Amino acid sequence: MAFQDLLNQAGSMGRYQILQMAFLLICNVMVAPHTILENFTAAIPGHRCWVPILDNDTVSDSDSGTLSQDDLLRISIPLDSNLRPDKCRRFVQPQWHLLHLNGTFSNVTEPDTEPCVDGWVYDQSTFLSTTVTEWDLVCGSQVLGSVAKFIFMIGILVGAFLGGHLSDRFGRKLIFTCAVLPMAITGTCAALAPTFFIYCLLHFLKGACVSLIYMNCVFLMIEWTSPKFKALMTTLILCASSFGSIVMAGLAFAFRNWHHLQLVMSVPIFFFLIPTRWLSESARWLIVTNKPQKGLQELRRVACKNGVKNSGGALTMEVVRTTMREELEATQTKPSLRDLFHTPNLRKRVLILCLLRFTTAIPVFGFNIHLQHLKSNVFLMQCLSAAMSIPACVAGMFLLNHIGRRISQLFLCFLFGITILATVFVPEEMRTLHAVLITLMGANSAVIASSNSLLSNELLPTVIRARAVGLIGIAGNVGSAMSPVLMTLMMYSDSLPWIIYGAISILAGFVPLLLPETKNQPLPDSIQDVENEFVYTLMVFVVCVLGGKVQGIQMRKVLSSK
Repeated sequence: MAFQDLLNQAGSMGRYQILQMAFLLICNVMVAPHTILENFTAAIPGHRCWVPILDNDTVSDSDSGTLSQDDLLRISIPLDSNLRPDKCRRFVQPQWHLLHLNGTFSNVTEPDTEPCVDGWVYDQSTFLSTTVTEWDLVCGSQVLGSVAKFIFMIGILVGAFLGGHLSDRFGRKLIFTCAVLPMAITGTCAALAPTFFIYCLLHFLKGACVSLIYMNCVFLMIEWTSPKFKALMTTLILCASSFGSIVMAGLAFAFRNWHHLQLVMSVPIFFFLIPTRWLSESARWLIVTNKPQKGLQELRRVACKNGVKNSGGALTMEVVRTTMREELEATQTKPSLRDLFHTPNLRKRVLILCLLRFTTAIPVFGFNIHLQHLKSNVFLMQCLSAAMSIPACVAGMFLLNHIGRRISQLFLCFLFGITILATVFVPEEMRTLHAVLITLMGANSAVIASSNSLLSNELLPTVIRARAVGLIGIAGNVGSAMSPVLMTLMMYSDSLPWIIYGAISILAGFVPLLLPETKNQPLPDSIQDVENEFVYTLMVFVVCVLGGKVQGIQMRKVLSSK
């Protein structure tokens, strides 16, 4: 017997699990969208230099005559390479002669220009204010917008790095509760940050809290349910994140001021502190960390809420110690991270999975956190992408089970990369096609994230799966942090970062081909299972060639059972 037998006696999917799962999913609805909140709070509106003749209220009409705003703009702002008003420079002196040239500039000396020394004027038709307009993060300072996103991703990286250790040492419930409070505080204070430096500092702390909350949400849901519901839990978490993105898009449409939107997304998190007192700590974690008495109390509490009768007689300390004896003995020799690299096959799997997570995270997070740069209605695109992610995740599971993990991942990464490249080169006038491609990218990114998680869990041995998944997650977070860095290349070309995202995604599709297929294969339980898999596969191949497919399948079943 194992812990699952104890959980079955208390109820592996009863009223308690449903209530706790509902609370954690609602919490995830409000927390997960903070990773992409800057699509709205840090959007870059249209802008141009401030010029006295246009924007100084003290300039009288007699100074400019009866000229229209377009005429005043023409004599004040030079044109860029696309024959549009330049966003970062202005004429030193009004160029009155441009009103009489009718677009012919060949015989005219190039007038002197200067940077926007007096600031900028921003288009407020879509956003009343953003962090960009708050601290003038445009032109020469535009790179600071990517720096803020990079710092947030570093916060998520630090949270993921510390999250596993803290949760294993202090418990899932405690770390979850302790992360909710600073998450609410930092999110609220970020809306009131007086300087960009303080905003970035709060952004870093908020990123760490987002990672801790999400990680422990998953632990508290999965460790209180049976294995057959784990796939359902994963799908529900992704659906909750997508639904949260839809809610955020609606709130962003209603609150066009970034201060208000930041507050609306952060203040409700304070109320999640109240229900945390009724959460139950993971009984599995309590027992494994030599706290069987507390684990037994949690099991009895859950059994009572699930309406299981005579739980006191069935769940006793003697039963707990007898059931968990082998598991407790196994914890005396805990595997370390070094064990991941001692054996060749496991080392190869871990390194390839790290490469896969890194290469897929760059384009996926690059798309998700830079949606506002795709020159479409960011409210509509965010809503459509999130809405399509829900059925896409369900369809993705059928795809993975039907054609296999490796080919599915190859297809998904190719489709994502090609869609990114197509979006870059589709003319802006084709708005419908543009919207369809962006929606397809949003749905595809969710399925890629889901398939990555599935591959990691199926390829790694049980005895060291948690640590290995944590290491692979760090590689993914490093890739996520790289995506805003690449976006700084927009200083040279608006399309260059997206072309790189698309190319990386296409190349990432070849990485899973270096891994073994895990469709309909049993999970490896020990490191030795991973090392012996090559020998098993070779023996099955020989039997299939010499004795037929049926004998090969029978032999694989026999070897897998060993």
